[in-house]
Amino acid sequence: MTVPFYVSPEQIIKDKADYARKGIARGRSVIVMQYDDGIAFIAENPSRALHKISEIYDRIAFAAVGKYNEFENLRVAGVRLADLRGYSYARKDVTGRSLANAYAQTLGTIFTETPKPYEVEIVVAEVGRSAAEDELYRLTFDGSVADEHGFVAMGGEAEGIHALLARDWHENMPLSEAITVAVSALSTAEQTENGTPHRTVGPAQLEAAVLDRHRARRTFRRLSVNQLAEILGDQVPGPPTAGTADSPDE
Repeated sequence: MTVPFYVSPEQIIKDKADYARKGIARGRSVIVMQYDDGIAFIAENPSRALHKISEIYDRIAFAAVGKYNEFENLRVAGVRLADLRGYSYARKDVTGRSLANAYAQTLGTIFTETPKPYEVEIVVAEVGRSAAEDELYRLTFDGSVADEHGFVAMGGEAEGIHALLARDWHENMPLSEAITVAVSALSTAEQTENGTPHRTVGPAQLEAAVLDRHRARRTFRRLSVNQLAEILGDQVPGPPTAGTADSPDE
């Protein structure tokens, strides 16, 4: 008589978590940070079609790292939930907190009940009437939620980027300074042994957007390559060469 193969629940959960973390770490980094007039989103993403940063509702936006098809499913579900709630009740009833709770339940269910967890990490951000009312929710692959303040770094060299942002970020910084600090962190987090950056991240390799608290309703707007180049003091580059765009799974 053969003995049934047994794996402890603790080992299954650990294996799932390790698998998801490795998938997320392969993605390119995303930074979400507060500035004086709202919340800025900066991602290393040369693709002009596959967005890591998107609008969810009037004052709410979404940023993600990991497998594109998985976080795109989450984004679409969030837009539908927000539209349904706003239509059924009132637009003010659509909040970042309620969307973060819905995402947490979905990710938690997928992590515990399916063989393969989602290889994603997301941020749901809601801009308030003042900086004190801004909300940043970070959600991990297992449905855990963290209420963040100031800034969030996800994917790639997230720990190194977080350390650099902790050093350079401060409250009420203007947008130009916030973009400069974020791009510097993306460029220098991964360094060679002698301390020099492996690469320089230019405007053509970036996707950026903001939630502008001074807009009446639709607070989300994207920043163009020209705007980023003006802020960073770079010349406007040509289109990215073949093979430089993110993979759909990153």
